[in-house]
Amino acid sequence: VNGIEIYSMKIDSKVTSRFAHNVITSRAVNRGNMHKEVFFDVELPKTAFITNFSMTIDGVTYPGTIKEKEVAKKQYEKAVSKGQTAGLVKASGRKTEKFTVSVNIEAASKVTFELTYEELLKRQFGKYEMFIKVKPKQLVKDFEIEVNIFEPQGISDLEAEGTFITNDLQNTIKKTFSEKKGHISFKPTLDQQRTCANCSQSVLDGDFTVRYDVKRTAPDNLQIVNGYFVHFFAPTNLPELPKSVVFVIDISTSMSGREIEQTREALLKILDDIKEDDFFNFILFGSKVHTWKETLIKATPENLDEARKFVRGINTEGMTNLYGGVMRGIDMLNAAHEENLVPKRSASIIIMLTDGRPNVGISNTEDIQAHVKKAIEGKYPLYNLGFGYGVDYTFLEKMALENKGLARRIYPDSDAALQLQGFYDEVSNPMLTDVELNYPENEISDLTKTSFKHFYDGSEIVVAGRFIDNNQNSLTVDVRGEGANDALSYTTQQDAEQTAKAFEEQDYIFGEYIERLWAYLTIEQLLEKRIAATGEEKENLTAEALDLSLKYKFVTPLTSMVVTKPENNDNQDGIADKPIEGIDIFTILLYLRNQLSYLYNARPTWYTSVDGDPHFIISVPQKEDAICFNINENPGAVLNLINDPVTGITINGELIGDKRANSAAKIQNTYFGKLGIANKHLDLKLTVTPEKITILNGNEKTGFTWLDSITLQQEGLTLIINRKKNLVLKMGRGASFVIVLHQVWKKHPLHQDFLGLYTLESDKLSEQTHGLLGQFFHPIDFTILEIHPGSDPKKPDATMIVKNNELTVTRGWQKDYRADPVHGVDVPCWFVHNNGAGLIDGVHTDYIVSSLF
Repeated sequence: VNGIEIYSMKIDSKVTSRFAHNVITSRAVNRGNMHKEVFFDVELPKTAFITNFSMTIDGVTYPGTIKEKEVAKKQYEKAVSKGQTAGLVKASGRKTEKFTVSVNIEAASKVTFELTYEELLKRQFGKYEMFIKVKPKQLVKDFEIEVNIFEPQGISDLEAEGTFITNDLQNTIKKTFSEKKGHISFKPTLDQQRTCANCSQSVLDGDFTVRYDVKRTAPDNLQIVNGYFVHFFAPTNLPELPKSVVFVIDISTSMSGREIEQTREALLKILDDIKEDDFFNFILFGSKVHTWKETLIKATPENLDEARKFVRGINTEGMTNLYGGVMRGIDMLNAAHEENLVPKRSASIIIMLTDGRPNVGISNTEDIQAHVKKAIEGKYPLYNLGFGYGVDYTFLEKMALENKGLARRIYPDSDAALQLQGFYDEVSNPMLTDVELNYPENEISDLTKTSFKHFYDGSEIVVAGRFIDNNQNSLTVDVRGEGANDALSYTTQQDAEQTAKAFEEQDYIFGEYIERLWAYLTIEQLLEKRIAATGEEKENLTAEALDLSLKYKFVTPLTSMVVTKPENNDNQDGIADKPIEGIDIFTILLYLRNQLSYLYNARPTWYTSVDGDPHFIISVPQKEDAICFNINENPGAVLNLINDPVTGITINGELIGDKRANSAAKIQNTYFGKLGIANKHLDLKLTVTPEKITILNGNEKTGFTWLDSITLQQEGLTLIINRKKNLVLKMGRGASFVIVLHQVWKKHPLHQDFLGLYTLESDKLSEQTHGLLGQFFHPIDFTILEIHPGSDPKKPDATMIVKNNELTVTRGWQKDYRADPVHGVDVPCWFVHNNGAGLIDGVHTDYIVSSLF
């Protein structure tokens, strides 16, 4: 691709007692006749920690170093300022995190990238799952995935599948397992990788998943190695506990449309899975709180039928009384237990779903947390599901963790109903409550979590610790828990000799795996505790997690990895000797720095926007890149930005200029000084200026200023004004928009206040949507050919093939002002000149309209 050939890619995974050690090795060569940039992009599971990275260029290896985040950032920026090749590792994504690094290599040169990451595989639904993202982006002569598993308990089941596996590829997955060892390999030939005969496009694009389980002759398994131990607890064949579930559902108007439809769909499927011994109820909160029944109801067939009718009739109304909804759920569970309406031996759960922020009743999140914690008193877990990106996820996570539950983000995609149902499936089969694993205090230090509110069928509890005496070789554990019929109570023992005997197959063991497993689990739990902590406690947890991250070389939220290629003193090309190539390297590195900063820090989703004077930024998610262009028109011109005849939504923007012409500038700077947003189906119009926001709903007129801080919800409209910063707007079932306010010094001799527009959930508009922004809500593809120095030495030019047009484009940056309206964040993009000519449909003057509405 573009002269760069990846001739080898190998993913080598070793799993020892659920702890996976993965090495990705990619080898590439520059087949072109000039220096080229080579990218190494890898998507990793969110639960994994990167432990090592290196790149080898023409036989010389440059290793990465893991440092505290701020120290790493300074070293990285210092390297970039000198024109050295550098990469900074950070994270982002839904199910995965992304590692990206690039390096400029000469013609005929080779580069090898090697990335190592580790993770503890979690057991869900009776299986351990290892997820590998496969996306080489081109045909690879030598491609291989190899997985070796060693489990001292023995392997009971092993399977592998890929979302991209065709019938032709099915036979290339080789799988064997016997006793303690399992092996999987996947090695397709070049022809097998092709999407069709003689095609150059690769079919390898998707998820490769390995699942397995271990043999269980006892409820738990203890392993001791070199002063560390790990305890796996997963009893089988226990009678199921009856459960009491309260579903607390947000029905505010922001849930209108697809969100409430998907919620109804998920609840109906969940009702099919509720067992007759279970108790349940629904609590709905908008501005007011509604309950289906006044008390918990047993899941008889008749009650389930009635519940289905209720769920089908759930509709949205009002604002977001989250506090009232959650407290009603807690009160209902408390009353059920106090009045013995539910079995004494049962598991109680609250599942709360919201897509917004509390704005009715008590809306201060810290006050809500305090009241909820006091009301629950540790009696049952609270699970908070945050639907979409409008939620205060930090608040939901803190409140859940304080009450022995967890938070989960539900992504507003087509599979949202399946995400909701999938979460319920994880917690729908409690087998034990109040599980306690007790270890001798005088023998153990640095234990991970040992008490668990619930144990769910198909899951596993893992505890790891360190002995005070490194030479200790035995351990006794007392296990306690409450089951459906009686208490679970027993003592288990293990010694180091038993572990050593089980681990005679040294080929399958990597390093001090139990010590690393302990460090991994400890860091994970410290970071989780840190979320709900404050003050000195938070500082102590941060310091402890940071120390362990640095000691064991894990890339965590507290650390980053810096990879630098130092300048050479020999005859190889360098900035001083080769200014043209040096400029190109420096440019690419600046691009990389900004790209990493942007991708990993700035946004949860791809979006399209217009801001500045005016700068249009078009996201192209499949390319993980962006295209940008400017529109140069006179002040007073009104441009059509979005027009959707199906949903009735139209957005137009009026340009303003500087207070006086800048004689030095050939083109006057212009900005959007007024936005007109309309929904003709709702007879709704909004006029937004840097001074005020005016809503015309039929004949009813309402006005706000940017000094307000409000949340307004009425039929077909959700409006949130964040004082002097931005407003978030959603109309009907259409897309959401963020309007950013830019304020300058009132006595500034030249500039005026202006607005920026950012679109979210643009997929909710129809395929007929058009306009300067709207036309790019549909997929767009482009190809970048040879990158070469341009007229600006810091911004290289390239050739772009887009819409069958061949354009000269320039690599540059535009500003994303959502998070920081003053300074903004640099967004890397390919700039299309001449008012977007060749990129936009028609010419830019086609989009000039007569007025805002």
